[in-house]
Amino acid sequence: MGGNSDQAELERQFQQRIDDDIKIEPKDWMPDAYRENLIRQISQHAHSEVIGMQPEGNYITRAPSLRRKLILLSKVQDEAGHGLYLYSASETLGISRLELIEALQSGAAKYASIFNYPTQTWGDVGAIGWLVDGAAICNQVSLQRTSYGPYARGMIRICKEESFHQRQGYEIMLALARGSDEQRQMAQDSLNRFYWPALMMFGPHDGESAHSAQSMRWKIKRETNDALRQKFIDQTVPQIEFLGLDHPDRDISWNESRGHYDHGEIDWHEFYSVINGNGHCNRQRLQHHIRAHQEGEWVRDALAAYQEKQRQRDCQDPD
Repeated sequence: MGGNSDQAELERQFQQRIDDDIKIEPKDWMPDAYRENLIRQISQHAHSEVIGMQPEGNYITRAPSLRRKLILLSKVQDEAGHGLYLYSASETLGISRLELIEALQSGAAKYASIFNYPTQTWGDVGAIGWLVDGAAICNQVSLQRTSYGPYARGMIRICKEESFHQRQGYEIMLALARGSDEQRQMAQDSLNRFYWPALMMFGPHDGESAHSAQSMRWKIKRETNDALRQKFIDQTVPQIEFLGLDHPDRDISWNESRGHYDHGEIDWHEFYSVINGNGHCNRQRLQHHIRAHQEGEWVRDALAAYQEKQRQRDCQDPD
């Protein structure tokens, strides 16, 4: 009985810290379920950043100018850095980088469904920067206030860089929308193909999400899936109007009483099909990641050997 009462008291004190907006740090006591929920969310975020390098990295050698090439290269490097920050945050929860990567490559861990769609044109690079990173910002700004300290602090820099990515993407779309008829059609086509998958990034409706309610109670998440999706829709409508493009959602309309835009329903069958491995590029993305991981093994081995040599040297000469 004593053990159960002690556990209950620890959980009560933990929840009180959460309710008081006191950050949880790695050495603090936390429920196992809280730790597991964080590992799932942070690692999924990290995997998304790393896998997300692939569709845009595909266009570095095909960017239409040196300026565009340099900007895109910088952006892809940023995404790699975001993955590293987030993997490091996950490791503070007692899981190794190798375990995280094995979960990704085996399919046990997920990443954002949007990255299983192909980049077919330069316009898609613009749409990803504008819509995909724009959707990410809606979610990540609130994560700067998440209850786990290392995650919250990592999100501060990530959000600053994602804001640059969003502007970069929108600037591409603006240039295309103001260009030739062919360029304008390219922008419209990219908008049509990436708009709905961008809405799917926020996840299922609140009542259908397996983790959302508990994540909200623990303040791992600070806003619900549907609230974040609505925020993204509301901010995107005037951006599409400024571009002079047609909105992909024919049911979009302003609702005065709600103070928000009403919108059409997402194709949830497509969403679940993609996250279950049936998207256009699911297999390609993982195969590329596995191949790159294997080809980089010699670097990891060399680093481990160097660290071991340094450790031995320090043991022999502690001064």
